[in-house]
Amino acid sequence: MKVIILAGGFGTRLSEYTDLIPKPMVTIGNRPILWHIMKTYAGFGYKDFILALGYKAEIIKDYFLNYRAVNSNFTIDLCSGHVVPHHLDSLDWRVSLFDTGERTMTGGRIKRLREFIGNERCMVTYGDGLADIDLHSLEKFHLSHGKMVTVSAVRPGARFGELDLDGDRVISFQEKPQLKDGWINGGFFVFEPGFIDLIDGDDTMLEREPLERAAKRGQLMAYLHEGFWQCMDTKRDNELLQSMWASGVAPWAKNWSHTNAS
Repeated sequence: MKVIILAGGFGTRLSEYTDLIPKPMVTIGNRPILWHIMKTYAGFGYKDFILALGYKAEIIKDYFLNYRAVNSNFTIDLCSGHVVPHHLDSLDWRVSLFDTGERTMTGGRIKRLREFIGNERCMVTYGDGLADIDLHSLEKFHLSHGKMVTVSAVRPGARFGELDLDGDRVISFQEKPQLKDGWINGGFFVFEPGFIDLIDGDDTMLEREPLERAAKRGQLMAYLHEGFWQCMDTKRDNELLQSMWASGVAPWAKNWSHTNAS
């Protein structure tokens, strides 16, 4: 199953870093948060990624284009250009990178990828949120209810789209209201291909009309994730994630094959 990561926003609340680099490239340890998110998916066997780029897209493209060289040790003969690798940091991921427009909204980015997704179910998440979510359980839940969309509902403190739930069925979807019951939009979606038809175009926010329409039609379900979830929306958020990683206690990495890669 393809995994779409929305990695094109401006990240204005993290301007200490994003004046120079796109938000998904802000590091935890010495790796971008985008890499941490992808490692989480890869730990469950989801390794076919589509990155929806926008703001400073060239920096993310350059990172993956030069990934093996930058993350490996090698000897190079500057006369012949011959390279002898000594240690390869090899990842068996397939990464497709598409510039979906600097000012395109989250829904519009997905719409622009339609031909690359094909008529397939896919996973979608944001390029700034980490969780210790069981992605196999998420997919199993999605298949069990047969609806168009599954969103992962999480319980941190305020600021995001609140889900009004009846059991695990989403009754309404409201972006950034005052929280009532504590469940919010944590990303980590599963979409059926027909969901893209609910997205109008570049100016459409995923979190507004498309998900609101799905909820009204009874086609939006919530996977309740009670475990760790943390977005990186501010410098303080980044410092929190940095401290977790440095301490060796990074909950989002527990399902990785190599828990604390450098």
